[in-house]
Amino acid sequence: MGSGSKSFIETYFDFSQIDWNLMGQATIETVYITFISMFFTIVLGFLLGLLLYSLGKKHSPFGKILFFVVSIASNIFRSIPYIVLLVLLIPFTKFMVGTMIGPVSVIPSLIVSAIPFYARLVEVALREVNSGVLEAADAMGASPFEKTVKVLLSESLPALLSGITITTVSMIGYTAMGGVVGGGGLGQLAYQQGFTLGKLTVTLVATAILLLLVFAVQFIGDMLVKRADKR
Repeated sequence: MGSGSKSFIETYFDFSQIDWNLMGQATIETVYITFISMFFTIVLGFLLGLLLYSLGKKHSPFGKILFFVVSIASNIFRSIPYIVLLVLLIPFTKFMVGTMIGPVSVIPSLIVSAIPFYARLVEVALREVNSGVLEAADAMGASPFEKTVKVLLSESLPALLSGITITTVSMIGYTAMGGVVGGGGLGQLAYQQGFTLGKLTVTLVATAILLLLVFAVQFIGDMLVKRADKR
């Protein structure tokens, strides 16, 4: 029993295996990848979600067809597992950033995978806005831009922030998967040193840091949602 316990402790809690400089660098890379990817995801995902929302309200045949096409394309990219999409986008990634190694290499695939996901959350959030508020804005002569910013965006802000939180949490997990194929960050460190070299303490600590990042994002997101919720 004693030797077994000692073996377990040596396997998972041998902190002499860890290069803390590398661990710190990997953490910074993960935060960097997540931040850059989420910036473009929020901007482009909101625009795509707004487009889906607008087209969904069109009653003309052309509007319905366009909504169907955009919706299908969004569902296709949203349904492809990230690791598969990462491989499929290798030529596109090389064209965009010139490399398939390092933190920058996973950003294009992360953005492409997350935009449809967040766009659907945006579409749902906009649809949940009270129609009476929109009718009141129309009655007051609000322009489409004013109605979007002052009514749609304002009324749906809690749901939009909740969607950002959910997407960011998923993004952190995707960065770990990207690290397995040389995308940098905690995922690469956990795989190359933790799994390949048998230093499971490295994998354990990298996982713990990923969990802390997720908890931090969730806490901040929940706090912002509560502050934005007017109810």
